[in-house]
Amino acid sequence: MRLVQLLTESGELKAGVLHGDQVEPLDVPVVNLIRMAGKARVPLAVLVEAGRLASRTGDAAPIPYAALEREGRLAAPVLPEEVWGAGVTYRPSADFRDADMGTASGIYGAVYRAERPELFFKATAARCVGPGQPIGLRYDATFTAPEPELAVVLGEGGQIVGYTLGNDVSAWSIERENPLYLPQSKIYSGCCALGPALVTAEEIRDPRALQLHCRILRDGGCCFEACAGVSQMKREIPELVAWLLRCNPAPAGTVLLTGTGIITTLPLAEGDVVEISCEALGTLRNPCRIIDAAVHA
Repeated sequence: MRLVQLLTESGELKAGVLHGDQVEPLDVPVVNLIRMAGKARVPLAVLVEAGRLASRTGDAAPIPYAALEREGRLAAPVLPEEVWGAGVTYRPSADFRDADMGTASGIYGAVYRAERPELFFKATAARCVGPGQPIGLRYDATFTAPEPELAVVLGEGGQIVGYTLGNDVSAWSIERENPLYLPQSKIYSGCCALGPALVTAEEIRDPRALQLHCRILRDGGCCFEACAGVSQMKREIPELVAWLLRCNPAPAGTVLLTGTGIITTLPLAEGDVVEISCEALGTLRNPCRIIDAAVHA
């Protein structure tokens, strides 16, 4: 099952079931469905299907997905209280960061080899954007990069309820100054894009078989393109979830970004469009916008 979130004409946030190119609206946001499934101890897809059958009245007409996209009414498929990131889970990420940031001690490679993974707080719902919404470029950063990632959506007790695509937008130039500046590199307005849909867990039998593709579009052309397989990730997804939950209960709807194997040497610029795609998960497309110094002054 594929779940999206849409804004109604009155501004309410509601879930929708995606059937081909049509969206069947539901009555509540996706995070409410995740909580309900946890309390009922049933898979998310089972709960949604049972609710659809019980409440079907014929008055919720399907909406073309393209219309929602065109009208800017698509939100992230889940607006989580917490988004967490896993770092240097791919060898290219570890090697690049140690070489690029001049860390002679090899701290990134050390984390890649260690038993304990790097886990960091990434975003709240207010810092997340959905399909078609602009991701943020900090005005005080000289190099911001997309980080295409498989995003895991958690339910009650850390159960994996689904998957989506994530963009862990990162101001690398700030982290380059000092690794202790990581929170400022990672956490700011528009720093995390999620979407286009939450695909429930039973549809993704082997997440490690997924291939992620990334393109950066600029001035009518493609200026960067690369792909990476989730199979290249060193750690297993349940392992990352287990480490996240150590002494740290995660609310239902929490999203865990699992790291990136795609490294770009091209900084993002205002007006660029980042496309992240996966055959099983769809395409997440976001324009880039500089966050002006005056926005939060």
